[in-house]
Amino acid sequence: MKRYLFLIGILILSAGVILTHSFVVAATTQPQRVSSVTSDRIALDEGVNNENNFFASLPVLTKQESRAKNRRKAFDRLIESVSAARIIELNFTWDTNSPLFPTNTPYSISLLARHTQTFGTVSGGIGFATDKMDFSGQHGAPTIDAIGHISNNLKLFGDIDAVTSESDLGLTKLGVEAYPKEQFVNRAVLLDVARFKGVETLAAGQEITVADLEATARAEGVEIQSGDSVLIRTGYGKFFNTEPTKFSEPLPGPGEAAARWLAKKKVFLVGDDQLVFEVLPATGTVFPVHRTLIADNGIYIVENLNLEELSQALAQEGVYEFPLVLNPPRIRGATGAAVNSFAILPR
Repeated sequence: MKRYLFLIGILILSAGVILTHSFVVAATTQPQRVSSVTSDRIALDEGVNNENNFFASLPVLTKQESRAKNRRKAFDRLIESVSAARIIELNFTWDTNSPLFPTNTPYSISLLARHTQTFGTVSGGIGFATDKMDFSGQHGAPTIDAIGHISNNLKLFGDIDAVTSESDLGLTKLGVEAYPKEQFVNRAVLLDVARFKGVETLAAGQEITVADLEATARAEGVEIQSGDSVLIRTGYGKFFNTEPTKFSEPLPGPGEAAARWLAKKKVFLVGDDQLVFEVLPATGTVFPVHRTLIADNGIYIVENLNLEELSQALAQEGVYEFPLVLNPPRIRGATGAAVNSFAILPR
């Protein structure tokens, strides 16, 4: 190391001597003087011959030009960084066979117009197809619950009256369109409870406790921070396409105590890989986790996330924190919506 430092010192010293010599030669052979200095530009006298002048060979930029150049470089670095990232999709393909919670209406899709019908109706050889979907706010994989989706004793989060906050056209307050754009990209943590416990999937109806969450976080070396998005993996995502009937049985998930623990951490959003973000059947009240998180604390819930590839990738890296991209559509008054979501990891 000393040898490298010595060589670096010699190079710096040599460069200094060469530059000093160049300035001296320039000064003695053709003296220059700066005639004007402004806040925006340093300019040389117009009458001076600048042919061999060192300063004249440098580009002269205004402050505005310099700022623009620096911003261009910042954009280039950002594009380069994003282009080099590894994108892990957290979505399943949704269709009429996808698992649904029993209280949700069936999903359907049909074509209103077909290419065979529309071809020839206008000139130019064009044809087109259009569709109609019966799509509820709780359809999708993943799907997000709006804060107005759940009430406690007819009160929405923030002590908002639930009765006066709904209409025939949907919610008038706290619909999915209220999701803040500042959270389209957010710091996220995966608590891979199934992997921590050494199982492919948690058992049907198994409650995830506070001790489970704390032990998983400790093993992963992560700390839940205020404003985080916290995703919990039960392993049930593997059944989404292969055994959708599994989602009609008792489901593993966090219990009410775990919900209170997450709320105390002041997280922004939670999500998991099954139909509902809570253990079913629940003990005591109905949907205590939803009531605690959404109605009492204004925490968004995302369900039906595909966490399998993410689980493998993070386990290989040994890092369980990552940027999460999740942006619900701006559908006014919707109680929820299908969302497109992905994780960003370095390659």
